[in-house]
Amino acid sequence: MIAVDYHADLKEVQCDAALFALLSSPEQSAPFDRLDWWHGLQAHCGLSPMLAVARDGDQIAVLPLHSGFGQLTGLSNYYSFRLRPILSEGADGPALLSAIARSLAGRARRITLSALPDEDGSASMLATAFNANGWNVSRETCDTNHILQLNGRSFAEYLGQRPGPLRTTLKRKARKVDCIVLCHFDEQAWAAYEAIYAESWKPSEGSPDFLREFAKAEGASGRIRLGIAFADQQPVAAQFWTVEGGTAFIHKLAHLEAAKPLSPGTSLSAALFEQVIDQDRVSLIDFGTGDDGYKRDWMEEMRPRYRLDMLRPANPRNWAILAKNTFSRLAARRNHG
Repeated sequence: MIAVDYHADLKEVQCDAALFALLSSPEQSAPFDRLDWWHGLQAHCGLSPMLAVARDGDQIAVLPLHSGFGQLTGLSNYYSFRLRPILSEGADGPALLSAIARSLAGRARRITLSALPDEDGSASMLATAFNANGWNVSRETCDTNHILQLNGRSFAEYLGQRPGPLRTTLKRKARKVDCIVLCHFDEQAWAAYEAIYAESWKPSEGSPDFLREFAKAEGASGRIRLGIAFADQQPVAAQFWTVEGGTAFIHKLAHLEAAKPLSPGTSLSAALFEQVIDQDRVSLIDFGTGDDGYKRDWMEEMRPRYRLDMLRPANPRNWAILAKNTFSRLAARRNHG
C-alpha cells in the first residue's frame, strides 16, 4: 500500500530517519538532489518547499516542489543544473510517482517542472505517471546541458583534442597570468571572486548569500574547487567548481573585462580541468545549463533538459491554456506536414 504525504517544513524531514538518510546520503552525488540545497533555496532565494513523498515499506520517492503563485513548480532555480525525483535504492519509481500524481490531483490544478533530465529516465517516468492519472501533460525541450566524459583520458590527452584556437590561446597567454586552485573555502579568495563577478560581463548575482553559504558548506566537506587567476598580483578571473561522486560541476566563472586581452578565464579553466582530471580523477565534467558558445570548446556532448507542463483538464482555469496548447500542436503539425 503506497502512502503519500507532504512536507512544507524541511525541518520535519530531519525527524524522519529514513527520509533524512535518503536526502542527505553521500550517494546523492549531486548537490541539487540534497536537503541542504533545498534549505538554501528556501532561506536565501525565497522558494517555498513542498516535498511530495510516496512510501511503500522501505521504498521512497520524493518529488521536490515549490508552492507559489497559485500553482506548483519544481523546487529549483537558476543555480540548479537539474531537477529530478529522488528514489531510494530499488524503489519502484513508476508506481511511487504514479501515487504522487494521483494525490496531487486534489492539491493543484497545474504543475510545471523544468530542467528535467532524461538520460536517467526522469522526464519520461514523470510524464507517464501524470498522464496515466488524468493530467494533460505537455513536454518540450527547455535547455541544454554540456558535459565531458573523460573515458580514462589524462589532462594532456584531453587538451590535445581541444580546438586549435583554444590550444593556441593557452600557449600564448598562459604565462601572463598565475592561477591557483583551492580545495577549501577561503574568505579572501571568495571576496576576490565576488568582486570579479560584480565587475564582469555577467548579470548581477541572483542571491550572493545562497552561493556563499553553499560554497562554505562545500568547502567544509572538501568538495569545493575555487580557482583565482592573477595578473601583476591582482585577481582578474575566478571560477567556482565542486567535485563529488566522480563528477566535477562548473557552477560559476567570471573575469574582468579589462583583463580580457590576457585571456585569464581560458588559463584558469585549463588549471581547473587539470586539477579535476589528473588529481581528482573525475569521470564526468558538467558545465550546467545554457548553450553558451565557449562551452563547446571545452565540452564534447550535449544533453537536453525538458519542461513538463501538467494540467487538470476538468479545471475551468486551465481551459484557455489547454486550448492554446492544442492550437500550437495543430499548427506545428501543419508546418511539418
